[in-house]
Amino acid sequence: MSWKKTYNIWLEKADLSADLKADLKNMQNDGEREDAFYTPLSFGTAGMRGILGAGINRMNIYTVRQATEGLARLIDSFEDSALKNRGVAISYDSRHYSSEFAKEAGRVLGAHGIKAFVFEQLRPTPELSFAVRHLNAYAGIMITASHNPKNYNGYKIYGEDGGQMPPKESDIITDAIRQVDMFNVPVADLDTLKKQKLYQNLGVELDQAYLKNIKTVSINQELIDTVGKEMKLVYSPLHGTGGLITGQALENAGFKNVVMVPEQKEPNGDFPTVELPNPEDPKALSMGIELANQEDADVVIAVDPDADRMGTAVRQPSGEYVMLTGNQIGAVMMNYILTAQKAANLLPDNGVLVKSIVSSEFAADIAASFGIKTINVLTGFKYIAEQIKNYELNHDHTFLFGFEESYGYLVKPFVRDKDSVQATVLMAEVAAYYKSIGKTVYDGVQELFEQFGYFIEDTKALTFTGIDGKAQIEQLIAKFRKEVPTSFGALDVVRIEDFAAGTDTDMVSGTVHEIKLPAAEVLKYWLSDGSWVAVRPSGTEPKIKFYVGTKGATSELARTQLVAIQTTIESYLNN
Repeated sequence: MSWKKTYNIWLEKADLSADLKADLKNMQNDGEREDAFYTPLSFGTAGMRGILGAGINRMNIYTVRQATEGLARLIDSFEDSALKNRGVAISYDSRHYSSEFAKEAGRVLGAHGIKAFVFEQLRPTPELSFAVRHLNAYAGIMITASHNPKNYNGYKIYGEDGGQMPPKESDIITDAIRQVDMFNVPVADLDTLKKQKLYQNLGVELDQAYLKNIKTVSINQELIDTVGKEMKLVYSPLHGTGGLITGQALENAGFKNVVMVPEQKEPNGDFPTVELPNPEDPKALSMGIELANQEDADVVIAVDPDADRMGTAVRQPSGEYVMLTGNQIGAVMMNYILTAQKAANLLPDNGVLVKSIVSSEFAADIAASFGIKTINVLTGFKYIAEQIKNYELNHDHTFLFGFEESYGYLVKPFVRDKDSVQATVLMAEVAAYYKSIGKTVYDGVQELFEQFGYFIEDTKALTFTGIDGKAQIEQLIAKFRKEVPTSFGALDVVRIEDFAAGTDTDMVSGTVHEIKLPAAEVLKYWLSDGSWVAVRPSGTEPKIKFYVGTKGATSELARTQLVAIQTTIESYLNN
């Protein structure tokens, strides 16, 4: 069906809500209409994410109902009433329509006789992951668009282990969605479902269970009780869910001197004080840093609206604050976990660090110095969750820490997704540790650089929106595969990992080894000095990303190498 016919169906629908009718009428030209109606909103293993509004390529109650109907049909297909009773946990963040979408999902499930456990108020993504496991639910739904702009929302499905839904089940849901008429999805009356106990609210009891587990993140309680309780920390939830529970988590751990950025404390889907509610963006931490200067704080922490990502700024010797990169946070956390556990005689012999293939080798080198193995997985925290599940089944490794360079961290596996609440509590303890020895976290990172080398990483992204965006990204990937780069800067390519083909090719000897990971559209080039370049499309946004990692004896050497490599990438793209 053409986009114009689909548009007209929506336009003529009598019971369309007032806001969606208004959105249809506000579409100024055929370009806007076509973008909203030319294709269904993409639903992948991470769920779906898109602009709010009318259309099949937009986030609205109809696309939410359609996606939930797909999940309901998957549960129906097992013909097991116990699964329906185990039900689905549902949470949501502070974005526009998040609460409405959560209720609509519960109504669709209820129409199938599937129990929905819906948080009575917004809650973080990691608490949703915890809730799935704690309730022994079959699945979970999180309404969030993470750190995207205010006009976005999204929908993520979690499996029974608390990780994002595995590909097999996700593919079944996707197939079911394609068969569903979004305007004819059955929805049950909310009051009726509540009387039938098919729609139950979650609240303080679940919070208490989650917070009890968060207490186990702390390693050295004596350190917190002596130094941590006096240390000053500035925290910002960036108008999202983090403020509802992280303050309590810090207090429970023993950090009593926490100042929350007042202008960013309350949930607000307009995110009025930031351009992007993204803790990777220095601008998002500017108000926190300003407050930290006034309060003479030791560390600044901010999290995204669904509180799964965490960023931090730390004090330099000059007194000014500097943001750490996601890789530096991962490295300093890994070092502290290993140092503290070794000192407490708690470090397991079979401990393991799990990180993504586009994250720095900095933390891996630190882990190796303690005799700890590193496992690399594809980008996406569900792959870290899969490893944890395997360790529990096989008992061959003990999970110690997992992270991605994009500011996602997991300390304890009672959650199976990145968890900024855990990361915030641990970062506070890291800051207390360095304060106890008369240093700052910044000093600690510099010491690690001096010991292991200066690691510098950077990520550039090209955005391709609209109808042709996907094709343009595919063409760029095809170019890298067809016109194979032989060098970046002055460094030769010595090894190429093609994760789509599953091959690891030694460019010197010609030897090819199999990559034993799921197929993914990622190319990674290893260079003669150990530097690397990775190219991959984003799984959640219309972007292609270029990751570069370098290592040098000095910061200047590593940065010079980084610039040379990035210049080569730009030349390659422009030819």
